[in-house]
Amino acid sequence: MIIYTGVPAIMRIQRLVAVSTAALLCLTALTACGSDEGKDSLNDYLDNQAPAKNGGTDGLGGSDGNGKARLPKAGSMAKAAQIVNGYGDCSDISTDPHDDDFFPGDETYDSNWAVSERGACGKGTRIFMIKDLKTFQATYKAELDADRKESPNKGHRGKFLLGQDFAVLPDQKPVIRNAIKPGGLLILNCHPDFNPPSGYRKDPALVKGCVLTDYFED
Repeated sequence: MIIYTGVPAIMRIQRLVAVSTAALLCLTALTACGSDEGKDSLNDYLDNQAPAKNGGTDGLGGSDGNGKARLPKAGSMAKAAQIVNGYGDCSDISTDPHDDDFFPGDETYDSNWAVSERGACGKGTRIFMIKDLKTFQATYKAELDADRKESPNKGHRGKFLLGQDFAVLPDQKPVIRNAIKPGGLLILNCHPDFNPPSGYRKDPALVKGCVLTDYFED
């Protein structure tokens, strides 16, 4: 005698297989089913990855693409120094304003420039953390425009290497050349006559009359 239960036997078998498979996966997975422990471990792993040279993780740089030309973002002086260390020696960063590694005049890059912190890592390389990149660029352009009244060619090669939230003033040409390679920093140039050769970048900056470029006049 066959008793019909309303559910075909084949369907019951399929359900049993599906349930058994799910249970087996829960037992063998690295994270427990129904628990946040595995999720927290993954978040800890992502948060603790060492920053890549371009300021991202695993070689991916951050950018909002809005006048920042996919520049690397640091978030802190320590990470900015790590980024710069990929272009030249910056393994020992100091924020002591009396440090001999600072140049005369570095103290003028202050809150009026939207600079929140200054650091020096020796061999002429200084880093400036920036709160507002547009204010920084506008202040540089205003200063350059004033200086050009007496020295028209001043600033024709640019001055600062820029990330999204930090600027670098290196004193060695090899550091500049390494920094402006693809995925690195760009030079802020606000000279009205600047026109790089074809093939080099000339991306609009956040301030009218300024550009970001990977062209360095040696």
